Amino acid sequence: MAVRRTPSGTGDRPLSFIEQARRDQLIGVTVDLVAERGYAAASLARIAQAAGLTKGAVLYHFASKDAVVAAAHAHVLNALVADVGAAVDAAPADRAPAAYVRRMIGHLTEHPDHARMIIEAMINVDRPDAEARWRPLAALLRSAREARGLAPGTDPRTLALIVGGAIDAIIGERLQDAAYDTEAAAEALVTMLETALFT
Repeated sequence: MAVRRTPSGTGDRPLSFIEQARRDQLIGVTVDLVAERGYAAASLARIAQAAGLTKGAVLYHFASKDAVVAAAHAHVLNALVADVGAAVDAAPADRAPAAYVRRMIGHLTEHPDHARMIIEAMINVDRPDAEARWRPLAALLRSAREARGLAPGTDPRTLALIVGGAIDAIIGERLQDAAYDTEAAAEALVTMLETALFT
């Protein structure tokens, strides 16, 4: 449950239903604005206007524009991680990397606003730790080889970096060309990944 510092500074308290609903609304509006217009154009005034509120009301819930954008970024990342995580958890260990690739591309194709929000936030607000991007996939790659009884092969970090870059390129192409077939691209990437991983 989210908490908010009380105005008097006496401690944290749970958000009321209305406060949580308003924060959720502001996060949704911010995702839409940043995805549609970019970080620079998503001012506090525009966020407030899109939500039908005053800037003061936005600042009641978030300390600054960067705080709203950071919350919106966290929201889309949490949705992505939950979706991809569920697909990976449902797959056998040796199929988990394929599930990861398919669902990562699938989620970002289905939610282009999330893809744009992640890109804008990474460029303008929150530059993530590079290791945090490749380490989870590298662990899946190691586990997949172990599940098939294979000795260590290609460096999992290198393979994870290559796959991550390919996913970024596929999604970037889809953002530029809505007709680009990301499902076929995901299958091609899975084929290349499994060739590198298991042969």
